[in-house]
Amino acid sequence: MADFANTDLKKIAVIMAGGSNVMLWPKATEKFPKQFLRLLSNESMVESTYNRLLPYFEPDNIYIVTSKEYANLIKQQIPLLPETNIIIEPFAKHTAPCLALTLSVLKDKYTDDTIIMAFPSDHYIVNVREFQNSLEIAGRVAIQTGGIVTIGIQPTRPETKYGYVQIRNERGDLGEYYDMRVRKSSTFAEKPDIDTAKRFVKSGDFLWNSGIFIMSIKRFWSAFEEHLPEHFQLFDIIKRTTGKDVFREAVKDAYMQMEGVSMDYAILEKDKNVYVVESSFSWSDLGDWDEIYRLSRKDARNNVLIGDVIALGGVKNSLILTNERLIGIAGVENLIVIDTKDALLICKKGDTERVQDIVDFLRRKQINHYL
Repeated sequence: MADFANTDLKKIAVIMAGGSNVMLWPKATEKFPKQFLRLLSNESMVESTYNRLLPYFEPDNIYIVTSKEYANLIKQQIPLLPETNIIIEPFAKHTAPCLALTLSVLKDKYTDDTIIMAFPSDHYIVNVREFQNSLEIAGRVAIQTGGIVTIGIQPTRPETKYGYVQIRNERGDLGEYYDMRVRKSSTFAEKPDIDTAKRFVKSGDFLWNSGIFIMSIKRFWSAFEEHLPEHFQLFDIIKRTTGKDVFREAVKDAYMQMEGVSMDYAILEKDKNVYVVESSFSWSDLGDWDEIYRLSRKDARNNVLIGDVIALGGVKNSLILTNERLIGIAGVENLIVIDTKDALLICKKGDTERVQDIVDFLRRKQINHYL
């Protein structure tokens, strides 16, 4: 592993924390979404994301983008973050506008050759030193190639809940970076079915797409203009109002006119100059309760019991979580039970993607006080 301590790379970090993901319902709600939960440690997901970036970035160069309704949660959970480093979207429009707004706000603070590294706020990562090493390689590749770089994770199983990126096993003009496991991307694939996921893993040239993006500011805007020209025009208006009293109104007006689009779909899948750093640090997007169970420490019966739980009569292979009251459970297997003050979730382990069906039902029936 290369050692890039004391790096001179000119870089900023952007943590994207504006989403309202509620796949971990009923713990996660629209008022308190997934990134603010503390489940696998004493830190929330956004806190963990911030803290693992601190050794690698100057604190003043770490920014968090969020929606207005979550700004106070950011301030409460990360009190050391300067308020000026919290960038507010009027409403979430996915990752491409999120980064465009950030760079519009910061347009007079950083030069075009500054490397921007963008991170989801709700991912789980261990092996932090390898993670930072991958970032350093990615930053240097972005400078040398003028391309867009992402981090690809070596798959450990055929996973249907992740997107994939296919890589080309060609040295080409990568030079020494080829030996650091840098590859040119070939295609991006959405979440596959299980048979396709098995083929991906067996092929050896598909990696999990981490959703981490690295590029120079100049490269971001050139790709944004090429692939999202209508959005680019709206942000050109926003940039002309940066620092002026009309800025917030200009942002809101522009956001109302634009579609929500992701960096992956709108730019990376279409761009011809995308590179991937193949990495093997432990990574998860913590997308559902099955994943929380998989990553949690189990007892002798393969249970994860959190809170006041009495489990008798052969309970095994289950996740039982309560913060509100005592739960007694007996004689069951392969269950997910999540108890909160407002709602109780019970479902079969291995089937927690169905939580989305419950959330959709609540929305259709406008039973919003449970969301």
